[in-house]
Amino acid sequence: MNGRLDGLGVVITRPREPAEALAAALAREGARPIVFPALAIEDIPPSPALAGVLARLPQAGLAIFVSAHAVQKGLAAARARGPWPANVPVAAVGEATAEALRNSGFAQVISPPERHDSEGLLALPELSQVRGQRVVIFRGEGGRERLREALEARGATVAYVECYRRVKPHADASALVAAFGRGEVQAVSALSGETLENFVAMVGPAGAPLLGAATLVVPHEAIAAHRDARRFGRVVVAPHGAEGLAQTLSQIRVTP
Repeated sequence: MNGRLDGLGVVITRPREPAEALAAALAREGARPIVFPALAIEDIPPSPALAGVLARLPQAGLAIFVSAHAVQKGLAAARARGPWPANVPVAAVGEATAEALRNSGFAQVISPPERHDSEGLLALPELSQVRGQRVVIFRGEGGRERLREALEARGATVAYVECYRRVKPHADASALVAAFGRGEVQAVSALSGETLENFVAMVGPAGAPLLGAATLVVPHEAIAAHRDARRFGRVVVAPHGAEGLAQTLSQIRVTP
């Protein structure tokens, strides 16, 4: 198949379901995608603490979702208790998260139009006047504390709904390492530093020395600065979304 990514071998490391969707889109552009999830999402069992935060959700002044997974898992947990409280506005870190909220029935989503990270969200005027408000953050287990620290410094009370955990999958990387060895991989796409760390660990000592022949494509400068990014021959920051990734990959394709 001919296309702007004709023959480009690209490894997609995101969790299985979104990886398959992205692989299909890149294949339509002529790429040879290799789905190799370096991150998996697991449910967290319900707990009294989680139930308590959700019970007080109607008293919140704002609910923030940090990822599309947080939207999927968090809304399921919240709506198991009843309809979403109409008085609680929602905000999203990143356009993919905002789109997941819109697809879940929210017409109004607070989200930065350009910078798709916590800092971009914190810069919005809607998050500047939160003194005395209760803010609920839907996220995975653990993670950055930037949002909480900044909002508490502005006078908000912050509670977490940790509704999933991120884990490293158990997978045999031998076929992927062999593809690297045959020169069939030109690029690797990784969405987070955790995913990148998992990927390097999964390809192991046999695969790590081969990464220098590939370009790493990431969505943020912070990931580009990760220590494991230095294993690759080149690191490129791509614009948001599948189209931004495809555009960046097409440029990599023609770059010597």
